[in-house]
Amino acid sequence: MRAYSIESFGLDKLAVITRPSAPLGPHAVRVRVRAVSLNYRDMMTVEGTYNPRQKLPLVPCSDAAGEVVEVGSAVTRFAVGARVMTLFAQRWQAGRPTMDKLKSTLGGPADGVLAEEIVLSEEGLVAVPEALSFADASTLPCAGLTAWSALEQAGVTSGDTVVVQGTGGVSIFALQLAKLRGARVVVTSKSDEKLERARALGADHGINYTSTPEWGKAALAYAGGDGVDCVIEVGGAGTLAQSLRAVRPGGTVAIIGILAGVASELALTSVLMRNVRLQGVMVGHREGLEDLTRAIVRAGVRPVVGERFPFEEAPAAFARMKAGAHFGKIVVEVGGR
Repeated sequence: MRAYSIESFGLDKLAVITRPSAPLGPHAVRVRVRAVSLNYRDMMTVEGTYNPRQKLPLVPCSDAAGEVVEVGSAVTRFAVGARVMTLFAQRWQAGRPTMDKLKSTLGGPADGVLAEEIVLSEEGLVAVPEALSFADASTLPCAGLTAWSALEQAGVTSGDTVVVQGTGGVSIFALQLAKLRGARVVVTSKSDEKLERARALGADHGINYTSTPEWGKAALAYAGGDGVDCVIEVGGAGTLAQSLRAVRPGGTVAIIGILAGVASELALTSVLMRNVRLQGVMVGHREGLEDLTRAIVRAGVRPVVGERFPFEEAPAAFARMKAGAHFGKIVVEVGGR
């Protein structure tokens, strides 16, 4: 069985290894992987910037879809031939997170899914409906569920205004899911071309943050009144000040990324005096992933897979993500669709 392994940190050091198939316990399921989607976390893990103390070697990536080829003697949730996708935090089934649940994430600290075959607990997998391809399903466990959780926790509803930063995986999902809830969506990007593509997906307004660096003020003006109801914050420290400028009193800034940094000085008066909620979003649980899947299938929403790479070219897929030129999700196809 072939798998990519991080033997030492660095994109140029990511290599294919051959390892024996893992044994199958009574509650375990063996899955032939068909598609793996990349997240920014995966690239940081390969480079060693996500967790420099991560024990190596490590198979990277957390999000995959494939077909069940073998089940343990006590498995009841799936049968051979079932189409499944992975759960990011394997032990987080429902309810509130705990440290134990949050330590069960794939692609660090546990081995990930950039392999031809994986073995996971039946509780760490979710069924894939026939309406979704393997590539579609592989985008849901982190990017899709993070966007779903952020909007759920912010209570976004019809008539609200949501700002979505950028056009990467989580952001495009947030655009699609916010529109599904009846919200107006403002998208920011440094590319006018990407803003046009976002409008084609339903975005109501676009702001080029290169030509309009005070995009928070522009979003506030577009929303009218006190500001926007929710900001999907993927930049982190480097963009938080603009997000706080855009959000209304009592609104939510959902912090889901750190693309523009992890630390900065911030005047807390804008949070305190306007009753703003800063909500960290750590993906979500299995019930949430199941709810998300039902919702998009019912509504006919398809994930946006911007680029596909064969398994043998996975390092090129990571390089493409690092370049930041993609739109939507990058998927590595391991075999079949």
